Amino acid sequence: MVNPHEQSQNLLKRALKVIPLGAQTFSKSITQYPLGISPHFATHARGSKIWDVDGNEYIDFVNALAAVTLGYGDPDVIRAVQDQMERGSLFSLSHPLEIDVAEALVEMVPCAEMVRFGKNGSDVTTAAVRLSRAFTQRDHVALCGYHGWQDWSIGTTARRKGVPEPVSRLSHPFNYNDLDSLHHLFNSYPDQIAAVILEPMSIEFPRDGFLQGVRDLCNRHKSVMIFDEVVTGFRLARGGAQELFGVTPDLACFGKGMANGFPLSAIVGREELMRLLEEVFFSFTFGGDVLSLAAARATLKKVRNEPVVEELERRGRVVMEGAQRLLQQFKMEQYISLSGHPSWSFLRFHSIEAVDEWEMKTLFLQEVFARGVLTIGTHNMSYAHTQGDLDRLLAVYAEVFSVIAEAVRSNGVAKRLRCEALKPLFKLRG
Repeated sequence: MVNPHEQSQNLLKRALKVIPLGAQTFSKSITQYPLGISPHFATHARGSKIWDVDGNEYIDFVNALAAVTLGYGDPDVIRAVQDQMERGSLFSLSHPLEIDVAEALVEMVPCAEMVRFGKNGSDVTTAAVRLSRAFTQRDHVALCGYHGWQDWSIGTTARRKGVPEPVSRLSHPFNYNDLDSLHHLFNSYPDQIAAVILEPMSIEFPRDGFLQGVRDLCNRHKSVMIFDEVVTGFRLARGGAQELFGVTPDLACFGKGMANGFPLSAIVGREELMRLLEEVFFSFTFGGDVLSLAAARATLKKVRNEPVVEELERRGRVVMEGAQRLLQQFKMEQYISLSGHPSWSFLRFHSIEAVDEWEMKTLFLQEVFARGVLTIGTHNMSYAHTQGDLDRLLAVYAEVFSVIAEAVRSNGVAKRLRCEALKPLFKLRG
């Protein structure tokens, strides 16, 4: 039998000798892509498609972990970057593009009065926490969701190796859509919580009054409210989830699709807080990388002037409604559910009786990869997805859901796997 991933597997063997986990990003590694049945290395991508090193073509619903919102190789973004590249990418002085992009963010984002740039989401969420501690003269942080790899955040998870215990003790998770859990933290650490940082939405929509309740608690306890909009920004609405849900934080963090795949992030917020960044140290050599800023200016212009946000939601709704119909058709709702916003939705696998969720998810990945769809269980929609892409995805789901449903009925999920099942890991989101 021809191995459709032979070159990927050969490269992975090389990579594992010199790169821990064989990848630079946790979510692109063998912890997410099962050994033996997955494409591990890509050569190029265009629009909504990606090609692996074996020449296999996939419709991509990962989209560089939601960093690509317009589609791969968007011509307006590429042209802007190429034009700037001829003039240089990094200079000994600041560049006017820093002002242009900052002004665009101030115009688009409700809470934005001033802006500073980073490269990754972790840069700016950590800057927001440090800034909040300086502003309030407090040390503790309440957090909800995934906020990056830095000690204050990852130290609350099972992946806390190397994080000093005293650092971990300053961070306190609370539950999304559960105001009582946050209220409990404020009662447990009176006048000690510098900031409340949360993803305003991930797997679930906020219940009525939840985000405003967080805002009210922060006001009452004089804590800084931070929205981590690294994913939701320029995806749920032009001004992010804060615009969609009508709740304005003190600070917000953006990244991912802000530059359509070029490395750029931003912390934005009220001038009273942001001015402290003149004293709070947040500085690095590539903070003014103008190629990413050129990409961001072109991306934000397109988001402002074209129905990007509306189309992400519309196309995502087609996917969610179609997938939900198939789950009902195959009577799978007990063990596979759908959640999230149409522009960023999730298939969630649930163990039942003798059927393990991780075996089920591995079987799902095995079967969708074989049919030319790249997903890790999410639908990160892009402006480049066509109706044909959506039709193909749902046709693949019809086939794959049928396979899974039959395997569950016959208690034969594990028998159908051509690889070892994925192992349970810490959850990034609830």
